[in-house]
Amino acid sequence: MKKPKKPGDNISIKTKKNESPLIVEWINSQTNLMDSIRYLIENEVVANGIRNLQNHIPAERQNELLIANLPNGKRSEETVPVKEAALWKKPEKRIPDDDIDDEDIESWT
Repeated sequence: MKKPKKPGDNISIKTKKNESPLIVEWINSQTNLMDSIRYLIENEVVANGIRNLQNHIPAERQNELLIANLPNGKRSEETVPVKEAALWKKPEKRIPDDDIDDEDIESWT
């Protein structure tokens, strides 16, 4: 049995060799990793109480499901597969040239 942690004790976290690029990107985007993890823990405890998550989450999780459940615009291009990257880019708004005439330009000045 592992030794219980006390306030001020160190914990260590090691990523998997095949860690999802999304997880690695999230970790690397944190300025204070421990505070970010603490915030996630606080939200889990508020939502579900104190419990062993290993009894409630699958040991193997599919990266595709993680990607599929992300809100649009919440991924950087680093984590988007090249084929899929075009789907995430928002099209640029372009005003057709014939919609602007000289009178419009005069009213802008």
